[in-house]
Amino acid sequence: MAQNNQNRGIKSLLEILLVSSRLGLTSFGGPVAHLGYFHNEYIQRRKWMDEKSYADLVALCQFLPGPASSQVGIGIGVMRAGVLGGIVSFIGFTLPSVIALIIFALILQGLNIGEAGWIHGLKIVAVAVVAHAILGMAKNLTPDLTRKTIALFALVGTLLWQTAFTQVGVIILAGLIGFLLYRQQLDDNDAALHFPVSKAFAIACLTLFFGLLFLLPVLREVTSLNWIAMFDSFYRSGSLVFGGGHVVLPLLEREFVPAGMLSEEAFLAGYGAAQAVPGPLFTFAAYLGAVMGGWQGGLLATAAIFLPAFLLVLGTLPFWDSLRRNPKIKGALMGVNAAVVGILVSAFYHPIWTSSILAPIDFAFAAILFSMLVYWKLPPWIIVLTGAIGGTLMTFL
Repeated sequence: MAQNNQNRGIKSLLEILLVSSRLGLTSFGGPVAHLGYFHNEYIQRRKWMDEKSYADLVALCQFLPGPASSQVGIGIGVMRAGVLGGIVSFIGFTLPSVIALIIFALILQGLNIGEAGWIHGLKIVAVAVVAHAILGMAKNLTPDLTRKTIALFALVGTLLWQTAFTQVGVIILAGLIGFLLYRQQLDDNDAALHFPVSKAFAIACLTLFFGLLFLLPVLREVTSLNWIAMFDSFYRSGSLVFGGGHVVLPLLEREFVPAGMLSEEAFLAGYGAAQAVPGPLFTFAAYLGAVMGGWQGGLLATAAIFLPAFLLVLGTLPFWDSLRRNPKIKGALMGVNAAVVGILVSAFYHPIWTSSILAPIDFAFAAILFSMLVYWKLPPWIIVLTGAIGGTLMTFL
């Protein structure tokens, strides 16, 4: 029996590694697009979670600082195969872009790839993927007029006031409205999330998160070691950022450019490279670390900026599962989930649509890719490959 359980565990880990690695190689377009890829692969194709559990996980990760899409991927991996599943899911999704950005830092630092045609094609792929994800989530999470209205106000609010705190404020307000309107509504269709981590372990993770946040700056001052200073800067940036990868960029620039640890030109070249690779934008840290300390610095920077995401997911999900099945909390989550739909629509317009659909031919190409994904049901990697080739060809038109 123990041997069978061990074999099943290894098989689950290998499956997670395979699926997350494929997503890590093909998930272009930023965090909102990543959630679309996750929804398509983990929820629609593999049924690893139900729609509401996935939406609840997305809502939680919107509350937490750090890279929301990476945290969602970690959470899915943990619920599938424990802490090792979360680690494997993270490695598969993140390692391809980490390797690519370290190579960019060491070899192609001065190359300007930001205007390449295939990059533009991959941005249009993100339009198709996110549109598909939003349509599916809206159907399930905003079925009545009240929740459609909540989604509309979330869309308007986050579109007109684009700050890191607007999104959190909108989610809190939507949760309050949902609590007031839906707290008496019973729904027994929610499946309990399988989260094989104890609450004691969760508390230890939260303690470590806050302990490192306060201890690292002290160690930095008393030791004057470069690697501790680097670890502290990346860890703090990963701990205090709400709103995803684009928000962390100015923080990282303030940490390293004025201090003379790298030039403004090197920073901007890395930003262009980060836009060109799949996976989370937080892997930009791998590029910065490699510029400052070789490939070892790239790996150190990656570990430091993603460690807070790990600790927060492991520290909050055991309590989240208990709360989400409380009738009153479920009412609040109904409002929050509706707001998440509105937030996704807002992010779909800006920055995804505004940076991708620049001419009628772009819209036409996006419609073709959307049809390939939704109606012809072709695999996402074919959509990505078609987008890259099509974007290159469009530069000649």
